[in-house]
Amino acid sequence: MKKQKLRTGIVGSGFSASFHVEALRRVYGVEVEITGVYSPRREHREAFGKKNDIEVADTLEALIDTSDVVHICVPPAAHEPVAVQALEADKTVIIEKPFTGYFGPAKGKAAEESVDEARGEAGFSGDTFPREQGLEEALGSVRRLLAAEQRSKGQIFYAENWVYAPAVQKEREIIEKTGAQILWMHGEESHSGSHSQYYGIWSHSGGGSMIGKGVHPLTAALYLKKVEGRMRGGGPIRPQSVSARTHAITRSENFIDKGHQRTTYTDIEDFAAIHVVFEDGTFADIFASELVLGGVHNWIEVSANNHRGICNINPNTAFQTYNPREEYFNDIYVVEKTGTKQGWAFTSPDEDWFTGYQHEMEAFYRAAAEGQPVEADSMLAGDTIAVVYAGYLSAERKGAEVEVTRV
Repeated sequence: MKKQKLRTGIVGSGFSASFHVEALRRVYGVEVEITGVYSPRREHREAFGKKNDIEVADTLEALIDTSDVVHICVPPAAHEPVAVQALEADKTVIIEKPFTGYFGPAKGKAAEESVDEARGEAGFSGDTFPREQGLEEALGSVRRLLAAEQRSKGQIFYAENWVYAPAVQKEREIIEKTGAQILWMHGEESHSGSHSQYYGIWSHSGGGSMIGKGVHPLTAALYLKKVEGRMRGGGPIRPQSVSARTHAITRSENFIDKGHQRTTYTDIEDFAAIHVVFEDGTFADIFASELVLGGVHNWIEVSANNHRGICNINPNTAFQTYNPREEYFNDIYVVEKTGTKQGWAFTSPDEDWFTGYQHEMEAFYRAAAEGQPVEADSMLAGDTIAVVYAGYLSAERKGAEVEVTRV
């Protein structure tokens, strides 16, 4: 039965929680009531609630109890325990990327630790742990999440905005209507460093560029092959193997720092290249890095047997500006991570629209109201994590091919 109104709770009070709230306020067709926000630190949740005019919950249990849908916007190390708790209460959960991962022996504490405490975690380093262990632990986390979903009356919605970006959805339409076979995809997400102070600490983020940025174009590629398989009347065409390399340039003694790239990473990579082979023999190449200046570089290109599609998410040329003096645009939002507003810029008229945030929430809430499945589901999320951690194992082996485990 379709619900016309859904109660929503936000877990987390940082960057992703903010854009989730903004996207929720654009949902139409279903009435969304944001009933509260919870974050482990009282001062954080109270500041977020005041800024966004949202009630503050004193406990996670209280937030879950007053919600139909729970948004999980905490650091990735806390995704699994929060999601499982909500699913056990038969709530639908929207889990931010990355879905889950391996965070070392301290996993689960990340939502309440300070950055300094996380950096000082004794006995664990993202530089030295065996990648095979990381793969096994990450897959174990995925399986626990999928099992919790299966037991629950709720669902898992994977908050991968690239799936819902208008350009990617147009590519989906072309594949479905023309019977296209995707032969090769290549995509990238890169910029000069993350917003999050926790990003750069493996015990909080589960890795570096490969999982922090690479999951966006990677999930889009996995999704489009899912679409192709569905269009042909079968199941999704899933990833079979991966070869990968990673580098930590900004932590190298040879790096010459001019102050433009973020350099505060503790034990993660700042560049990753991933080669994914699908079970039908086609493939995708994904790049992710913290080394690129001039704003966010988000795109995926599809080479098919009947067309070529280039999905430019950032930057795009919908609106371009020239500003001769920085101060003229003091109160103007231009685009993420350009570093300057002077000169020519790809000024986005509505960045969240182009990147798919509002479309994602619209799709999720219509599906939740009607009890329907979504495009960005738990299987897609699980395949993404399986590829990423197989990629980390491949990188440890200097690019040797690693089979992707089915979850």
